[in-house]
Amino acid sequence: MADSTLWWLMTGAAVVLELLTGTFYLLMLAIGLAAGAIAAHMGMDVSGQLVLAALIGSLTTAGLYLRRKKTPADPSVRSLRSVNLDVGEVIQISEWHADGTASVRYRGAQWQAITRSGRPEGPGSYRVTELMGNRLVVEKA
Repeated sequence: MADSTLWWLMTGAAVVLELLTGTFYLLMLAIGLAAGAIAAHMGMDVSGQLVLAALIGSLTTAGLYLRRKKTPADPSVRSLRSVNLDVGEVIQISEWHADGTASVRYRGAQWQAITRSGRPEGPGSYRVTELMGNRLVVEKA
């Protein structure tokens, strides 16, 4: 069996594993394996094929990691107004407890409010930014 055939079989296996797991990192490694197959077609020796496949696979994986690290993450679903109609509503907080929470009356029920930063800014108007369980996460309005 030719070297290129082995490289293409490993590339196909990496793509199948990527489809089963849903991670793009295996796809980047498959690109490196495909580079090894192309090097085998070009007549490069086995050590050259291995070095080229490792180099291309490593560079594409590192590039994907750096790109994902640089892009901001999606906002939490709990903070989307389309999911939670309480987001954006203004509430009045008269006093904060020593533990950084406040008890507020909202929608006819008693709620516990916390600030996103963890440090309350005194009594006043606050806007709901997120719901975490039965807690309202608020910021100064």
